Amino acid sequence: MAGLYYEQLEPGLVVEHAIRRTVTEMDNTLYSALTYNCAPLHIDAEYSKDSIFGQRIVNSMFLLGLVTGVTVIDTTIGTTLGNLGFEEIKFPKPVFHGDTIRVTTEILDRRESKKREDSGIVFFKHVAYNQRDEIVCEMKRAGLMLKRAWVESQRKQA
Repeated sequence: MAGLYYEQLEPGLVVEHAIRRTVTEMDNTLYSALTYNCAPLHIDAEYSKDSIFGQRIVNSMFLLGLVTGVTVIDTTIGTTLGNLGFEEIKFPKPVFHGDTIRVTTEILDRRESKKREDSGIVFFKHVAYNQRDEIVCEMKRAGLMLKRAWVESQRKQA
């Protein structure tokens, strides 16, 4: 299992994710179409020429999903029971077609689950940068993470 368990996600841990992703026009257009987001800033090149950006911008919800997805292999694949929510989501700079996104994750805090003995809640901060090292997305996220001790106790019982 590549993901980290609750016990390994200690506050202060910072992960520089190796996966980077160049965002394409197809990504933006397809995501906007699939989600019925017909905002001209995402899909209309002529309209966007006269916008404050001078071109189309990438759908921020696509970026939110991409940033979260990039983090999965290094942090939560196979060790998460679920995403509990996002907060303080910010998009300080726009993303354009052709921008390459990289992501860092910091573990802010964690606590035992009050309802489940197999897991705890971990609070993540994800920050995404473009190729110019400008921050393009920041968010805090909570995840329900498996405890290694619980998984190992289950294996012994089996």
